[in-house]
Amino acid sequence: MIARLVLVALLLWCSLAAAFAAPSRIIILRHGEKEDAWRLCGVGEQRAQALAANYLGRNAANSLFASGEKPAAFLAITLHTLELAAPAAATWSLPLTLYAAPPGGDKKTFVKTVNQRTQEAVADLMSNRAWQGKTVVMVWEHKHIANAKLEGSFPGEKVTLRQLLALDMMKGVPDTWPDGTYDYFWIVDFDRGASTPTGFRMVKQAFDGAYADVPSNDWGAPDGLSADSQCNLKGAD
Repeated sequence: MIARLVLVALLLWCSLAAAFAAPSRIIILRHGEKEDAWRLCGVGEQRAQALAANYLGRNAANSLFASGEKPAAFLAITLHTLELAAPAAATWSLPLTLYAAPPGGDKKTFVKTVNQRTQEAVADLMSNRAWQGKTVVMVWEHKHIANAKLEGSFPGEKVTLRQLLALDMMKGVPDTWPDGTYDYFWIVDFDRGASTPTGFRMVKQAFDGAYADVPSNDWGAPDGLSADSQCNLKGAD
């Protein structure tokens, strides 16, 4: 009888574990500074290279990965995010997993497309056994990371990573990613078998040497760029 109960409990545990196959860590960041709807500006291109060299690439100087750890996947959604993620992913010989939401058409249609792709990405994150217990990097469109106004525009529907990953239930998670802030990571941790996050922290990107001029402003503070940078200073995607 006891053996049978133990077997039932084990089967139940295995069933629940299969239902939630979350990564152990999700590293979320925004794309780099951009020139227009199609490409990053020179500063954004520098940020992409700086991130590969300092945080996200193989043998990075200040790697966000544990010693001997290889990221399971790099996820992107727009052309800007694809361009930012590519240099780091290339150092690992990893393909980019793209939830495609290309620019073009009217803004309302684009927003709804990004809503859907974001929902699909999180569904995959929470069910893909190949990523379970590993680290996944998400380079995303900032309003779909966190934006109170966007969330309010779709009542009854979860459309941001903040909502879909249940970060809105945690203390210290901003409700909006500022338009002019490009230089932070959100690091989200999950305990094994957990369906909701158990840890959250924000890490500021800081560079020196060849990348010392890449902006490293505080959360929500001006980035110091001028019109001479040829970057879109409005910050909106």
